[in-house]
Amino acid sequence: MEITAPHAGDTWRAVYTVRFEDAIYVVHAFQKKSKKGISTPKKEIDLIWQRLAEAERDYRERQN
Repeated sequence: MEITAPHAGDTWRAVYTVRFEDAIYVVHAFQKKSKKGISTPKKEIDLIWQRLAEAERDYRERQN
């Protein structure tokens, strides 16, 4: 899931997951720089997927 919020004329995005029963992980937050379109850059998407995998590993380890 993603939250988008304006601040001082800029737009910021925070990406988080609620996949887990008793935890919410914020996996990435970044400034949206493009003034055109709503597309998130591939490098940001790749980082989000990487951090989501890390959050899943962390959650599994905490459950053991």
